[in-house]
Amino acid sequence: MTLKGLFNTHWPAAALFDLDGTLVDSALDLAAAVDQTLERLDRPPAGIDQVHQWVGHGAAILIRRALAGKADWQPANAADEALFEEAMTLFFQHYEIANGQHAKVYSGVLECLNRLQQMNCPMAIVTNKPEQFVAPLLKQLKLDGYFQLIIGGDTLASKKPNPEPLLYAMEKLNGRPATTVMVGDSAADVQAAKAAGISCVAVTYGYNFGNPVQALGANAVVDSLSELL
Repeated sequence: MTLKGLFNTHWPAAALFDLDGTLVDSALDLAAAVDQTLERLDRPPAGIDQVHQWVGHGAAILIRRALAGKADWQPANAADEALFEEAMTLFFQHYEIANGQHAKVYSGVLECLNRLQQMNCPMAIVTNKPEQFVAPLLKQLKLDGYFQLIIGGDTLASKKPNPEPLLYAMEKLNGRPATTVMVGDSAADVQAAKAAGISCVAVTYGYNFGNPVQALGANAVVDSLSELL
């Protein structure tokens, strides 16, 4: 696939987008909720830099990493599991308030979404963020009018990098592997797209644990979604 003219009048016929780190920079909101959760548990704050490195695999893994203070957390014992459940409850309470307060849409996103909308290309959000937080964030940032479908990290039995959410969204949008694209920022997005047999575009500015996305094997890598137009 060549980058020039990637999004044109004939392709894609369906587009799937990750949310955090791809369309929206939500790290400040997530960091605020994580640090408030840790404070309630009498633990030191993690801070934006660490939280930025932990995002991408859903709320549960984010909180497990926050409790461990590192990305490579270990399976919990019974006592730790009780603490985790308490932390998840606190995080959901704090993030419900913080969601969208500091988030911003990345440069180039609106141009890309507008072009696809003009092409009558159906679009879906496929994210590992809990579904209850997705629609409010899209509405807050005035992105809610672009998407026909939302798949959150808890909408189905599996989440990315499992291909199930992508295959489900593609089917609902009446897409086919040859005419569907996944746009994301992390290994989970690229791995899910490859497993689903669809093309993938990776952005360089998102949350990939500080690792370069160029090594993930996406069909195209861009610094801005406007490059696809």
